[in-house]
Amino acid sequence: MGKTPVNRQIIDNLAQEMGVTDFSRATIREIKAIASKAEAASGVEFIKMEMGVPGLPPSSVGVEAEIEALRRGVASLYPDINGENVLKREASRFVRAFVGVDVAPEGCVPVTGSMQGTFAAFLTCTQCRPERDTILFVDPGFPVQKQQVKVMGAKYETFDVYDFRGEKLGPKLESYLKRGNIAALIYSNPNNPSWICFKEDELRTIGRLANQYDVTVLEDLAYFAMDFRRDLGHPFEPPFQPTVARYTDNYVLLISGSKAFSYAGERIGVVCISDALYHRPFSGLDERYGGGTFGTTFVHRVLYALSSGTGHAAQYALAAMMRAANDGSYHFLDDVRTYGDRARKLKEIFLRHGFRLVYDKDLDEPVGDGFYFTIGYPGMKGDELAHELMYYGVSAIPLSTTGSSQEGLRICTSFIQDHQYGLLDGRMATFAENHPA
Repeated sequence: MGKTPVNRQIIDNLAQEMGVTDFSRATIREIKAIASKAEAASGVEFIKMEMGVPGLPPSSVGVEAEIEALRRGVASLYPDINGENVLKREASRFVRAFVGVDVAPEGCVPVTGSMQGTFAAFLTCTQCRPERDTILFVDPGFPVQKQQVKVMGAKYETFDVYDFRGEKLGPKLESYLKRGNIAALIYSNPNNPSWICFKEDELRTIGRLANQYDVTVLEDLAYFAMDFRRDLGHPFEPPFQPTVARYTDNYVLLISGSKAFSYAGERIGVVCISDALYHRPFSGLDERYGGGTFGTTFVHRVLYALSSGTGHAAQYALAAMMRAANDGSYHFLDDVRTYGDRARKLKEIFLRHGFRLVYDKDLDEPVGDGFYFTIGYPGMKGDELAHELMYYGVSAIPLSTTGSSQEGLRICTSFIQDHQYGLLDGRMATFAENHPA
């Protein structure tokens, strides 16, 4: 085996020290820790692609609004569990402006990041009907969401959508939904990690089946409107962010401030519950709580127990960013197109050195360039590749951790710096020499 930029023994010792004997089971945080410690021990700069953390400055619109709110003294009061009215109004407008559907302000509920939103939604959905105790993950997806279900003590099913796009999606979904135990299904759109985006026909199919089998759809819009193949950034004008909400009333939209607004550190997002679902009673909720609807249970029972509300100042920040976007004075997507530019450059380097894109197609068109993409290398499993690239000062997570059945890695573009393209090119040239395909 040829020489590598990082001494192999350093990586292997650190992995053993941390109990990481199988990279297919390693968490994102474990891989990040190995990379950070190896960088310090070897003096070799690591190209870190494992963490899905925004790498751009936060919106100044949000920062100024948050500072002003703090100066007004909002920190001295508990926030309203329902959320600040100004954010609820602007979130409702935002959904109308960029998704093209109507959700009343009442159903637009601030949460401390979409992570809390999904946890609260999982809890509420699995309590609605005793026989509906399982969440269906349309994978690949965000690994921590399955951890949330495990923490709750609930059940989940999963399948990799790789081989079930287009006309194949309906029969595959129905094979799970007809069992009668699915409380909700969840997917991200654009998808973490593959960056595929469901087409209108696929969303129509999901909506039809949600209606037929009375299942709630949790649509994770963490990367809101970041399919840069289409210009989704003009308020109240098509094209809009694709959504299942056009085809069913059984939906919850999870909109995050973290990626599209680069406001991850303040843990702010909005859960938008359809008007019909918000006001719908369920027998399980009546039995457990003595009454209430899906929406009131979500807010006054579940969220209240989890955090007793979402921080005041961050709500004012998100409200200001959404208001400016709604008014057309803040073109938020302009700030994050950088991720697409980075993905394009990184893909070119990997492909030139013998790698391949794993999720390469959105049905009849190439997958877009954005926050994530996926790579594989001939003859290597994902866990092997993740381990081997560590020797070259590159860290990424295996697709197996995302629920994918494909062999490869998730590459995140968020932390790439301009000087690292040259570093990566040289290291992947060495990798290719040491691993002739």
